[in-house]
Amino acid sequence: MDSRLITALIVVIGVPGVLLGYIVLSERLLAFAPDRMRGRLRPWVWLAPAIAFLGVFLVYPTLNTIVLSFFDKFSKKFVGFDNYVYFLTTNDTLTALRNNAIWLVLLTFFAVGGGMIIAILVDRVRYESIAKSIIFVPLAISFVGAGVIWKFMFDYRPPGQPQTGTLNGIVTTTGADPVPWLINAPMNTIALIIVAAWIWTGFCMVILSGALKGISAELLEAARVDGANELQVFRGITFPLLLPTIAVVATTMIITSLKAFDIVYVMTNGAYDTEVIANRMIKELFTYGQPGRASATAVLLLLLIIPVMAINIRRFRAQEAIR
Repeated sequence: MDSRLITALIVVIGVPGVLLGYIVLSERLLAFAPDRMRGRLRPWVWLAPAIAFLGVFLVYPTLNTIVLSFFDKFSKKFVGFDNYVYFLTTNDTLTALRNNAIWLVLLTFFAVGGGMIIAILVDRVRYESIAKSIIFVPLAISFVGAGVIWKFMFDYRPPGQPQTGTLNGIVTTTGADPVPWLINAPMNTIALIIVAAWIWTGFCMVILSGALKGISAELLEAARVDGANELQVFRGITFPLLLPTIAVVATTMIITSLKAFDIVYVMTNGAYDTEVIANRMIKELFTYGQPGRASATAVLLLLLIIPVMAINIRRFRAQEAIR
């Protein structure tokens, strides 16, 4: 029998069968527990598989990565904070850190700002759903696929040669020289960020559009009746009411920018000063054979993301408390 068919049968039949068997077995075991303890035990018994998966595939790898970050390339000799010092004192890694800072600022600005502008503009058009669908389509494309598409868009050939890149094809029709979009820094980093913003703007638009629909139409109309123009309505009513949602969307974009990898890997692989932290981590592990340095890079990336997540969780809890 074909191994692929066996794998499919295991996934389709075996996994649900195991889960069903676990539920039946756990309920039978709970029947032997005292009545007063059964209600307390049942949630933990049902959550046990999920907790086990989290422990094996999330907690253990995280702890193991932290431990490995204090060892040498052979994971045998303890080197203390040498791997972290290497990251903070090497030009290549500092370049990656700088580029991630640029990603954080520009991707958040482009995606959230563009999403908010589009959400406000399409809110009044006749074919709103069609317009939103068109803007949202890039998010349905994988990041690797988007990187391949835009790599052809940015493709560069020396002056005098036929230009296969769409953008340089347009540029040369005006009589100007082709532009090396992905070669010259820092323009190449900005070009990569534009690709990411092209993908994520639709996501931001949908979330912000939902929040925009939640604003009372009577409140906006009352402001217009009182003589406020559209700019004053936006500044005084719409924008303040959208701020909580903007904060959530911006947090998502910040985390996305810190984890940027796919687009950079596909389009430049970190060449021409476009390196980012995640791409650097992969190179340290698979190209240079330095698991200790790669682990230290991963830990530093985690430390950069944790405060952003903590702020978002605190904000969410404050909103829930108000409700």
